[in-house]
Amino acid sequence: MVIDFHTHVYPDKIAERTINTLMSSAPDVKIYTKGTLNALLESMENAGIDKSVILPVATRKGQFDTINKFALELNRTYKNLVSFGGIHPDDDNIQEKIHFLKENGFKGVKIHPDYTDTFIYDERYVKIITECAKQGLKIVTHAGADPAFNVIHCHPQKARQILDKVHSETGIKEPFMIFAHLGGIKVHEDVKKYLLGSNCYLDISCSFSELGSWCNTTAKEVAKVIKIHGADKILFATDSPWNDQKAYLEHFRSLKEISDTEKELILYKNAEKILS
Repeated sequence: MVIDFHTHVYPDKIAERTINTLMSSAPDVKIYTKGTLNALLESMENAGIDKSVILPVATRKGQFDTINKFALELNRTYKNLVSFGGIHPDDDNIQEKIHFLKENGFKGVKIHPDYTDTFIYDERYVKIITECAKQGLKIVTHAGADPAFNVIHCHPQKARQILDKVHSETGIKEPFMIFAHLGGIKVHEDVKKYLLGSNCYLDISCSFSELGSWCNTTAKEVAKVIKIHGADKILFATDSPWNDQKAYLEHFRSLKEISDTEKELILYKNAEKILS
């Protein structure tokens, strides 16, 4: 069993335009599928991935209905796909919108501080994170650098402060935040200092420098992070279409430092616990 906890798809009518726009802002980044639903399903079959979690990104206010209608349709149609919801920090009626996602069976929400030009410690994001945590929804956030931006909007130090603040204020003991990209692209030393061992999940998307030039962690460093943070708080993830699912899975499975039991946790057992 394999669950990829970080993928993206775009509706067919806008997929090509969206991909071209994203690639024009980060020309050094490669694309491995067309970014459509069918392309993801084909990639999953080729890679031997049983289920993918889709993470929609709201890049501007007012996209909530459109994005989450598409996500809800995916959840109702495909047993091997799970889409999180998308929300923008400028959206109105945040509490009502998060309640809508909860009532409609969503397991979590994706936020992207870079694409909304909003720092993770902004009160608008704190409100979203706190409300999601109270309603039992996981929050996945892009973390660290992004090849399309010069500013890091989710730095490990600030991420840890928000994490501790919400845990303290709500009394919630379960980890409710998932920091993508091993806790932060290009800020590995700060991830080690501020996030490792804390009460959160890390996904391993865009973490292997052997497979992508815009991250700086090697397979050995990924293995070290898993050992320190704990395999029970690590999620297998690829960020497809920005990484090749098959190559990514093979690379992860080749890690000799990680036991078969730890690999099972990372490949699907932790994800199943979140999605159950």
